[in-house]
Amino acid sequence: MKYFVLGSVASGFLLYGMSMLYGATGTLGVNGVLAAAAASSANMKVLSLGLVFIVAGLAFKIGAAPFHMWVPDVYQGAPTAVSLLIGTAPKLAAYALMIRLLVQGLLPLAPDWQQMLVLLAVASLLIGNLAAIVQTNIKRMLAYSTISHMGFVLMGILSGATAAQANAATNAYSSAMFYMVTYVLTTLVSFGMILLLSRDDFESEEIVDFAGLNQRAPLYAGIMAACMFSLAGLPPLVGFQSKLLVLQALLAMGLPAYTMLAVFAALISVVAAFYYLRVVKIMYFDEAPAEVGAIEAPLGMRALLSLNGAALLLLGILPGGLMALCSKAIAQMLQS
Repeated sequence: MKYFVLGSVASGFLLYGMSMLYGATGTLGVNGVLAAAAASSANMKVLSLGLVFIVAGLAFKIGAAPFHMWVPDVYQGAPTAVSLLIGTAPKLAAYALMIRLLVQGLLPLAPDWQQMLVLLAVASLLIGNLAAIVQTNIKRMLAYSTISHMGFVLMGILSGATAAQANAATNAYSSAMFYMVTYVLTTLVSFGMILLLSRDDFESEEIVDFAGLNQRAPLYAGIMAACMFSLAGLPPLVGFQSKLLVLQALLAMGLPAYTMLAVFAALISVVAAFYYLRVVKIMYFDEAPAEVGAIEAPLGMRALLSLNGAALLLLGILPGGLMALCSKAIAQMLQS
């Protein structure tokens, strides 16, 4: 019910903002809005007000603070398979929506929406990481983790609009896309492990349910540890590369405010490592409950989790291929 009500309000914000775009420009075509905003032929006051509603609606879609209140409750309350779906595919769609609306349609208003994205990014990093520290439910912890990771995605998007050269802008947007894709891969592993450990009438939702996992199934413990290390941004896993690319894009802008934002993101990521490493500590150093038996899983699920876990390592060591695909996609979009 909370998701339905808040989702309806956020969709209303988004649609109301789009109606203002139409009122200011006379069109809902992305290229038409861009042309009208660039030529200053639109009513800029109405356009700016519509931008506020659009950014608020988009922030809800990706779960950025302070529009994040639905994320922990939905992740925890929904069945794990549904949480996995909500935490992956919609994030990719929301990123594409942000690029289409903000970059392709409203780039002349970048100085306005950049300021809003900076505030959203800082709030997401701060609230997401600090709230995750005190969680005992792993799905709720991953929900707050999601909020913090969306802060990095927002930093990649906002840094691209400041770039003076096309190559720098493409690199910034590509870094945000790379981050989103690799985050989705990592989320598939984390929620896949929760599904694996669940059994009849019991879902392994609490962090203590992972106690002694290394004693019961070393392979699965290793996969989950790789997932946690990647989310924490430790090399050589892909989470380190994704964070590094976004921070490099921020620093490449050469602006003091963006440099401070990059330093803040790096420092808050150190804080975030605590709650990820806590899961690893519980898996490797705590005793497994006596009543828990061996873990059984179908061959397909074991193979899929193993391949997904291996991808976190391979993409961290060799990120060039995926980054090239992201750059190609962004370049084609900017040229259209």
